[in-house]
Amino acid sequence: FKVQLLKTKNHSLTALALQKFKKNTTGVLSFWFVVICGIIAVFAYLFAPDNSSNANQMHLEIHSKKPGFEVLMLSFPSEEKTTQLAIHKLFFGSKSQQTEIPILKYEISENELTIQTYSENNIESLTKTFPLSKLQGKEISEIIKLKTFYLGTDKYGRDLLSRMLIGTRISFFIGFIAVFISLIIGISVGAMAGYFGGKVDAFIMWIINITWSIPTLLLVIAITLALGKGFWQVFIAVGLTMWVEVARVVRGQVMSTKEMQYVEAAKALGFSNFRIIFNHILPNIMAPVIVISAANFAGAILIESGLSFLGIGAQPPTPSWGAMIKDHYSYIILGKAYLAVIPGIAIMSLVMAFMLIGNALRDALDVKS
Repeated sequence: FKVQLLKTKNHSLTALALQKFKKNTTGVLSFWFVVICGIIAVFAYLFAPDNSSNANQMHLEIHSKKPGFEVLMLSFPSEEKTTQLAIHKLFFGSKSQQTEIPILKYEISENELTIQTYSENNIESLTKTFPLSKLQGKEISEIIKLKTFYLGTDKYGRDLLSRMLIGTRISFFIGFIAVFISLIIGISVGAMAGYFGGKVDAFIMWIINITWSIPTLLLVIAITLALGKGFWQVFIAVGLTMWVEVARVVRGQVMSTKEMQYVEAAKALGFSNFRIIFNHILPNIMAPVIVISAANFAGAILIESGLSFLGIGAQPPTPSWGAMIKDHYSYIILGKAYLAVIPGIAIMSLVMAFMLIGNALRDALDVKS
């Protein structure tokens, strides 16, 4: 008999799930949208027109302007010389802010630069004079440029586009950190409850039920107030409230999986409980955990936005989409609804993307289909 060697395709469960995921158009598009948001979150200051720290360059003369607003901007280099590493400037913004003045027009004489500051509704504006020596040898075209605010300005005259881009960092990273914390606690606690059962299971379920009975937002507020207001405190607080659902799912999966023959074989070979749980059981029950993690990403973003709206999230001047809505929701009835709608659309888009990824993963990892 002739033996014919056939080339077989990779039919592993991971490869099959990946193929099914690629066929889900909405899931793939959502995945790439999240990837783009992740790149923006990491390199926000590289894309932001205002690369000062927290995009906090204020111009009260041009507050609450519509998208596409243009104005002549006079920029003087900072007189304070600060040394800053390029990588620090890339990730945390520039420390040395330029002195920027919105102007209507300017004139140049022999030794002086005379400007007329920006004003609205034909109100007579101030006239200021600067010696040409303050230009530090630069050309007028280098210090006076037409600046465009593509998404307009907020109520403090800050560039809304820059604030939105840097605000992506808060909303995006809170998903990763909160989900990471919830997975560590939830998987560990749920695995112990499901594997050992008995009094261990009863005690852990008692803790889970108590935590589950407390409204999530109230629990987050309590933890945030205990830890203090700030950037990292919000991340930890949200993570500490999202582990319960993960623990319940892992517990149920471990309880059904520990009766399988390969687990009994591992026990017969004398493997430790720790090795059986983490090397044999958990790798086989990760599909539902992955789906829950995608949903928890969306939940973490919504919770952080709610906390920022209440004023106990990321603190000013750190830009946050929830805080932007809080600062400008009253402008909805003043004919400038875009100031609150733009960050609202950003939150909705990112949350929807994670939810669609979760649905796509659920379908791809479903062994019955």
